[in-house]
Amino acid sequence: MSSDDLKFMQHAFDLAIKAEQIGEVPVGAVVVFDGEIVGQGWNQPILAKDPSAHAEIMALRDAGQQLDNYRLLNTTLYVTLEPCPMCAAASVHARVKRVVYAAKDPRTGAAGSAFDLLPSDQRFNHHTCVNQIESTELVEKTSIMLSNFFRNKRNKKQEIT
Repeated sequence: MSSDDLKFMQHAFDLAIKAEQIGEVPVGAVVVFDGEIVGQGWNQPILAKDPSAHAEIMALRDAGQQLDNYRLLNTTLYVTLEPCPMCAAASVHARVKRVVYAAKDPRTGAAGSAFDLLPSDQRFNHHTCVNQIESTELVEKTSIMLSNFFRNKRNKKQEIT
C-alpha cells in the first residue's frame, strides 16, 4: 500500500461522513485514474429512492461521466466498506483494475468475507485485484463509524416500539 492509497481512502472516508449526515449508511467511494480522483460517491439509496445508489455505484457512474466511457480501464476504486455483490459485479463489468476497501463486511462482503466475487470468481471475463487497506487506524475508524450508525438505528427503533 502506498501513501496515495491512504490519501484516497481518507477522501472516501470523508464522503462516508457525508452519507451519515444525511441519514444514509456511512459508506464513501472514489475512483482514481492516473493519480487523480475522477469519480466519487456516497451511499444515497434512501435519498435517491434508488436501491442501486450505493457509494461504489455512484462513484463508478461519476467516473464514467468524467472519463466519457463506461469502461474504467486502469482505475482503482477506493471504498470504506467491502463491496456487496452488486457493487463488486459493477466494478468487474466496468473493468476496474483494483478495488481497495477498509472495513470487512461479514454479512454481504463480496471480496472474500461472505462471497468471493473479487477477484477469484473465474466465471467473469475480467478480473479485478482487491486489497484491504493496511492502515489499521483507518480500518478501525471506519468500523467504529459503521457500528455506531447501526447501533443508533437500533436504539431509535427500540424507542419507537
